[in-house]
Amino acid sequence: MKIIAALGNPGKQYEFTRHNAGFLMADFYAQEHNFSINRIKFKGLTGEIMINGEKILFLKPQTFMNLSGESVREAADFYKVPPEDILVIYDDVSMELGRLRIRRKGTDGGHNGIKNIIYHMHSDAFPRIKIGISEKHFGDLKDFVLSPFSNSSLEVLREIAKINMGVIDTFIKDGVDAAMNRYNATNLGKKEEGEETDD
Repeated sequence: MKIIAALGNPGKQYEFTRHNAGFLMADFYAQEHNFSINRIKFKGLTGEIMINGEKILFLKPQTFMNLSGESVREAADFYKVPPEDILVIYDDVSMELGRLRIRRKGTDGGHNGIKNIIYHMHSDAFPRIKIGISEKHFGDLKDFVLSPFSNSSLEVLREIAKINMGVIDTFIKDGVDAAMNRYNATNLGKKEEGEETDD
């Protein structure tokens, strides 16, 4: 069994904000695969799907971003799923919109949701998909991540969501290394000089 934990904030007012890129990725996957992530469990919304005979739990923590680890830990403990079988999807403000990056493990990189998961799981060895949300220059970081995507940005995010489906499927069927090899070159945005440093 594997857990796909998508991060964001609950509530209509946050639905299409940049900090909810993880939620939006999970919702798109569920819509395309005809299942719902709406069962209240583990301090989150959950949905299940069978892929290649393996049960996959999709989890959207409803604890608000900074306490995401509470929800992930409850699900992991209940099903006895180790960190390496938990794929976390979240926004990354250090990456340009249109970019996607997969990592086998790593630090929190300043992301409070990831920091809380590391704290509750006592491990940073969980795979993750980072969804770039940065656009040009932005002012206050908190205001930026809680601001809504523009319509044009949502179109880019929709294209990333299509690619992200392939990342999830590859992770489930072939593992994180195969997903990294296949998708880490993804860049639908404008290339900047130099690559961002990895965590």
